[in-house]
Amino acid sequence: MAFDRALDPTVDALNARLRHATPQEILRAALRAYPGKLALVSSFGAESAVLLHMAAEIDPSIPVLFLDTGHQFGQTLDYRKVLSARLGLTDVRDLRPAFQDLALKDPKADLYKTDTDGCCDIRKVQPLDRALREHFDAWITGRKRFQASTRASLPVVERGEGDKIKFNPLANWSKADLDAYVAEHDLPPHPLAAFGYPSIGCWPCTKPVEEGADARSGRWSGSEKIECGIHTPRAAHPADAESIGDGI
Repeated sequence: MAFDRALDPTVDALNARLRHATPQEILRAALRAYPGKLALVSSFGAESAVLLHMAAEIDPSIPVLFLDTGHQFGQTLDYRKVLSARLGLTDVRDLRPAFQDLALKDPKADLYKTDTDGCCDIRKVQPLDRALREHFDAWITGRKRFQASTRASLPVVERGEGDKIKFNPLANWSKADLDAYVAEHDLPPHPLAAFGYPSIGCWPCTKPVEEGADARSGRWSGSEKIECGIHTPRAAHPADAESIGDGI
């Protein structure tokens, strides 16, 4: 039977308490609620520095999970190293697709040309699912309501796949709030931000965006796809138990 998230007292109680809290208050509450079982998932994209800086100031040892898909921009990989060192983050973990999945389903590394959902599933969804299932009870995302129409009603706390609690500390923040925080703390920008990339994913499926357009309109441009899959309901992956090399 599907889980009725509207009837979840844990999520409802957390939302009621944290609905108007600051991002830092939400982070502290999450750390208190799930000590040793909480991770921050970051793309190290155009807006990632804000949440990573906040987390580093509160607890630089918090596990930070980065999905190294094998298709990331070189600039993103460099930014991940530079920003992690700058902020003093001590536990950044690269999650990689299982070698077996790549060999069986994407041996030429070109699945994105014919099946973007399948490519995201192998390179993002399954690696993250494995890491969360094996090591964590809750996780933190950097999503905000202003990013896209699909995120307009994003709650501060929600229940995700596998009954994992998700915290969205920046849900209430606007682009102006982010820009002001970056300026105040002199945070380094992603190298591609200056070239019209307000949302940065894998290089085959990310394009620059015209000024004023939806920040995520450059992701999977020309298709109906709007999310990679890690934040959307899905069926369990029966092959997970046989997969190897999850990169944790």
